[in-house]
Amino acid sequence: MDSPIGISMPYSLEAEQAVLASAMLSESALSSVMEALAEDDFYVTAHKAVFKAIYDLFSTGRPVDLVTVSGELGEKLDSIGGISYLTKIMQGVYTTENLRHYIEIIRSKTLLRRLIEAGSAIVDMSSKDEEEAGVILDRSEQLIFEISENRGVRGFYHIGEVVRSAMAILEDLKKRNGKVTGVPTGFSGLDGYTAGLQNSDLIIIAARPGVGKTSLALNMVENASIRNRVTSAVFSMEMSKEQLVNRILSSEALVELGKLRIGNVNAEEMSRLSHALQDIVTAPIYIDDTVGIKVSEIMAKCRRLKMEKGLGLVVIDYLQLMNSGRPENNRATEVGKISRSLKIMAKELNVPVVTLSQLNRAAESEKRRPRISDLRESGSIEQDADIVLLLYNPATDGDEGPAEAANILECIVAKNRSGSVGSVKLAWRGEYTKFTDLAME
Repeated sequence: MDSPIGISMPYSLEAEQAVLASAMLSESALSSVMEALAEDDFYVTAHKAVFKAIYDLFSTGRPVDLVTVSGELGEKLDSIGGISYLTKIMQGVYTTENLRHYIEIIRSKTLLRRLIEAGSAIVDMSSKDEEEAGVILDRSEQLIFEISENRGVRGFYHIGEVVRSAMAILEDLKKRNGKVTGVPTGFSGLDGYTAGLQNSDLIIIAARPGVGKTSLALNMVENASIRNRVTSAVFSMEMSKEQLVNRILSSEALVELGKLRIGNVNAEEMSRLSHALQDIVTAPIYIDDTVGIKVSEIMAKCRRLKMEKGLGLVVIDYLQLMNSGRPENNRATEVGKISRSLKIMAKELNVPVVTLSQLNRAAESEKRRPRISDLRESGSIEQDADIVLLLYNPATDGDEGPAEAANILECIVAKNRSGSVGSVKLAWRGEYTKFTDLAME
């Protein structure tokens, strides 16, 4: 009974025997065992066969005892040691009082075996040297993450606990006017289309440079993390972490970004900054400004953050600056691989992933509203995305309108897999890098 890397695999013969005997002796013990364990939790081959026989009897409503289990095993009975082995197991247990302790021993040994198997797989991948080190690291972390995620076994919850939880959710939804079920963006018109940013969705925010896509994404992070305490991970390949924080400070304190860059703030503005800092420094926002980061690295960092702190939102600025880890001759093909990987990441982490993207020059040169086909190096971006938002400023991207139009931008919901498409007008305060609902303005 050795592992692939030559060490003895952990298991407890006595605990496995005690659990199987308890299941055959007591109906209440049987229910506890069926709830907490699975066939693969048993290491001894004979015990796997006995558990399967017990499970098959239990799942079909038949009685479980020494006689019925023997009959269910059929031809396998001899291979496990015959009726004498089953009798020996049952004679070793006189009480089921310690059943929970035995179950925990088995689950602990199962966890250790899975860690050993994962370690063996990591050693095998590393020694073959057939993949980049970063790819192997990502797969290694994924193996450990899956083990960690699958540790718990859900039991019953008393209705009192569920009611309290349900009422808390109801109160939260009531504050949001009953429209938002995902992470609120802070923009009522946009949340009206999406019901918030939904788990496992890939959301693309696209615009020409300088229109405000980074500001819109950061405003969403501010609302999610500062006002709703949702843990956010922000990856920026274009701006430094200090630049991003300055934008958040400017937006939250309503102090002009230009003044923050040169330190030219008066006493009143300094007071507003100090007040805003009290909320910002405690917000669960985590920033990574690694240049040319790979999708696998983002995935690994998010996976770790989710295990340590929890995770509710990921923002990536921006898609065309990312690295797939395997450069392609055709950049559009590589960007397509990146978008597919981001969608897979959103599903695995079960959080909304907001990714910024550039638009090509077609809409700008033709003086028209952008279309989803204007996504730069689109490849499969349109196909992979659940929601595509296109930012449009009529005063700069199209025909010139009145002067005040420069402060009104259109957020076009060009694709919405789970709802309708349309557009929302947002007020733009460029000096504060801040979008607000037009109605509020």
